[in-house]
Amino acid sequence: MTEPSDRVLTIPNALSFARILGVPVFLWLLLVPEADLWALALLVLAGITDWLDGAIARATGQTSRLGSMLDPLADRLYIAATLLGLAVRSIIPWWLVGLLVLRELMLVALLPLLRRRGLMSLPVTVTGKAATFCLMWGFPFLLLGSVNGPIGVAAMACGWAFALWGTGLYWWAGIGYVITTLRLPPLSRVAP
Repeated sequence: MTEPSDRVLTIPNALSFARILGVPVFLWLLLVPEADLWALALLVLAGITDWLDGAIARATGQTSRLGSMLDPLADRLYIAATLLGLAVRSIIPWWLVGLLVLRELMLVALLPLLRRRGLMSLPVTVTGKAATFCLMWGFPFLLLGSVNGPIGVAAMACGWAFALWGTGLYWWAGIGYVITTLRLPPLSRVAP
């Protein structure tokens, strides 16, 4: 695996940045009446570009330090916007929002420890990617579940399955990040 570069202008970074720009548009579509299909389409597109930016980065050697920050930031912003919008519309309960926000706060609390060890973040784990995958699939299904009829019922069941698995994996990955951070050696200082 190649070391991430300091390049800024890469196709994967452009895709991650475009995803970030789509977050407020998505939230607006989610909250305005009769725009659920557009919100769903944008959320699916964000999920596709999430996979695509990583695949392109690995295939072309365009991995970058900026990309390693932009990609999870875009994921978290979409998850936050989706949680907020679905909770405001009473599609999901606020306790689910609380569980996911609490996990994020736990990771934010790790930042001082990471910085003392000379790091800005930890690499995303397979469990973290699986959690994001489940949540990014669960939320569109939950949104589609607001449609009346058998499609809505089936989508709601799939959405809850993905959302609950994703929440469990999200916490599992978060605990793993805490353990990894606590096991990191202190930053060695060179004597002047």
